[in-house]
Amino acid sequence: MQTIRNKAISFSIVSGKGGVGKTNLALNIGYALYRANHPVMLMDCDLGLANLDVLLGLAPDKNLQDLLTTGEDVRNIVVPIEPNGFDFLPSASGVPELIDLDEDLQGMIFDKLNSVISRYDFLLMDIGAGISKTVLRFAAMSQERVVVITPEPTSLTDGYALIKVLHSEYGVDSFNVVVNQVASLEEGRKSFQRLDAACKRFLGISLSYAGSVRSDPAVSEAVIRQVPLLKHAPGSIAGRDILTLAVKLKRMRERLLPSLTEQGVLQNFSRNDAD
Repeated sequence: MQTIRNKAISFSIVSGKGGVGKTNLALNIGYALYRANHPVMLMDCDLGLANLDVLLGLAPDKNLQDLLTTGEDVRNIVVPIEPNGFDFLPSASGVPELIDLDEDLQGMIFDKLNSVISRYDFLLMDIGAGISKTVLRFAAMSQERVVVITPEPTSLTDGYALIKVLHSEYGVDSFNVVVNQVASLEEGRKSFQRLDAACKRFLGISLSYAGSVRSDPAVSEAVIRQVPLLKHAPGSIAGRDILTLAVKLKRMRERLLPSLTEQGVLQNFSRNDAD
């Protein structure tokens, strides 16, 4: 596989359980970074069940299915969300064969990204929920992972399961946790502490706390309007929390950049041999 010469840092946005607001967070973190003058590629990696296009009110003519089946140039698939630096790479919905994509085809996607990735500071990968092979490989390929949970016990349990498999089968030990849909920031931190304690005790790893996002009716309003929350209600409670998360991601990128400079290439998009 070719290496990718660029300044982009890749973050996979993952969750063990569906319905935790992962896709909406990916969209709004991307928008926040874009508004902070960072070019962002938002990539829908929820193959077969994609819905980022719905959140954006878009109906792309082409998507990752065209890239894989007809060899379509990725530059013809990228859709601008906002001018000059906030772009979207759509996937397909209702295509069962994309759900369990084999390793070679996943690798092909990232090979094709060579032609565009150098334009961006961030590649945000919205990955499907659960622990399928496709989900795990995408998460392992990225440089950093943002694990989205809620305070619900089922979300904590499924989040732990995702972290456990990525750590034990793929050797991943860097996880940044966001607790979404919390009643208070204190509830979010306590939920993180419960998950972190379990990972320390049973897996021998420590998690990083990226932050929490409080429940806010403005989130549903933005979804109905099919616009980013930070465009619809930038001063909302959840909007302010997401801006704080974006600052955390910017700091992570700054920390990782020196290693990219020394290597001259970004090699995190390599196929994993765990399976």
